[in-house]
Amino acid sequence: MSRAKAGSRQDVSTRRRTWLRNRDGSAAIEFAMVAMPFFLMMFALLELGMVFVVDSVLANATFETGRLVRTGQAGAAAMTREQFRTDLCSRMSVFSADCENRLSVDVRVIPTFATPLPDPMEDGETFDEGQLGFDYGAPGSLVVVRVWYKQPLVTTFLSQGLSRLGDGSSRLMSTTAFRNEPA
Repeated sequence: MSRAKAGSRQDVSTRRRTWLRNRDGSAAIEFAMVAMPFFLMMFALLELGMVFVVDSVLANATFETGRLVRTGQAGAAAMTREQFRTDLCSRMSVFSADCENRLSVDVRVIPTFATPLPDPMEDGETFDEGQLGFDYGAPGSLVVVRVWYKQPLVTTFLSQGLSRLGDGSSRLMSTTAFRNEPA
């Protein structure tokens, strides 16, 4: 009888030690604790990568479309702001779908390259389209082409860090400045 009691005590203590050493399910619990921050960081990294890709495509499209102004093709064709915007959006490759609604264009003649330009986001709350102009100038004019592209952001803390406006989107900006070629 004493052996049976000793055996059962030993079985209990062995079972207790086995239970304490048992790690079944611990990986699932640990993953559940870190899953949300992990996926949030992954989505933020993917979204930030997308912002950089859109910024690069926008810079190339701005440079190439600004070339129409620099070479006098825009003046010869009497290009309007809408035509300029359409041409620029056609150069945005895979991001051209909603480009017309997201794009703002400012083309203006400046007296010197040191001339300060108006900031349509100056108040920090809204984007003032009224400060934008469209004048491609004459041959030999100094011209600045500025383009803003409204990129919506999904990740919460990324929109807090990248957005200057209150709508939670990022305004990507691309600028090119040049002297128009002679006629």
